[in-house]
Amino acid sequence: MFGKRLAELRNKLGISQYELAARMKLSRGQIANYEQGTREPDFNTLIALADFFGVSLDNLLGREWSATEVTNEFAYITYLDGSKEELTEEEVEYLKGSLHLLRQYDIQMKKKVNHTAL
Repeated sequence: MFGKRLAELRNKLGISQYELAARMKLSRGQIANYEQGTREPDFNTLIALADFFGVSLDNLLGREWSATEVTNEFAYITYLDGSKEELTEEEVEYLKGSLHLLRQYDIQMKKKVNHTAL
């Protein structure tokens, strides 16, 4: 189930196995083996992949679907004044991508802080 979920998350971001491998400092072969189920990542790699995709380990391992996943049926934004506006599919995808980038930036900043604290 992990391999299928990994491929699904990667495809959802629209990145190739090569791109994911480069970002995770792994080989493309490792990513392919994970997706085909012929190899399993170590614990640290699982955590890094979950952080990269912004999902829980349970979700990455296919144990649950995130309750926070946006469905287009109920895609609304609520403003501070309480008013709501329905989002288009394109806006939902844009916001998901932006959230992913913010999470990646946050991870990089935490790593930078941890390295300077040592």
